[in-house]
Amino acid sequence: MLALVTPVAGFLLGFLDFVWIKWVPYPLAELGNSTATWAVAAFALGLWVRTGVWRAAVAGVVLLVVAVPSYYLAAALLQGDDLAVITAPTSLLWMASGVLAGVVFGAAGVWARTSGWRRVVAVALPAAVFVEEALRFVGRARAGYPGAWWNVVIDLGLAALLLELVGRTLRVRLLAAVVALPLAVLGTFTFTAVAG
Repeated sequence: MLALVTPVAGFLLGFLDFVWIKWVPYPLAELGNSTATWAVAAFALGLWVRTGVWRAAVAGVVLLVVAVPSYYLAAALLQGDDLAVITAPTSLLWMASGVLAGVVFGAAGVWARTSGWRRVVAVALPAAVFVEEALRFVGRARAGYPGAWWNVVIDLGLAALLLELVGRTLRVRLLAAVVALPLAVLGTFTFTAVAG
C-alpha cells in the first residue's frame, strides 16, 4: 500500500503545488512556494505510516523527490515551460534537498507517536520549519517587501496550529514550542547553506 500511495502522493504534491501557486491569490499562494509545506507533507506521511522509522524516512524521500519533477511537469503543461528544466541543476538540487528533508521529516512523523524526547523533537519540527520560513519572510519585509508581513503571520499561525494538532498534551506542546525556536534557527542556517 505504502509503495503505491507514496509516489502518487508525491506526484500530486508537486503538480497541485504548481496549480496552487498559479491560481491562488497572494499571500496564500506563498504556501505553495513553501519549503515548509513540503516538509510538513513528508511529516504527515510519516505520521500516517505510524511505525517503522526507516520506512517513513524512505517514504518521505520518495514523496519529495517525485514531487520536484511533477512540479516542473505541471509548469510545462499549464504554462508552457521547457521540460528540460526537470533535469536542470536547480531541479537536481531540490531533489537532493528532498532526500534530506524526507529522511528528517518522514522519521519525525513516526517519532511523533512515541514518547520522551523523540516525541517532543518530532512535534517541534513541523512548527519549527514554519517558524524558519517566517524568519525568512521577516528578512524580505525588512528588505522592502511589506506584503511579506502577511506571510510571517500565516507561517506563525500554522506553526501554532501544528503544535496544537500534533502535540497531544499541553506538556508536549509547551516543550515542543520551546524546542521549535532553536530548531528554526538551525533550519535557517541549513536552508542558507543548501539554497545559497
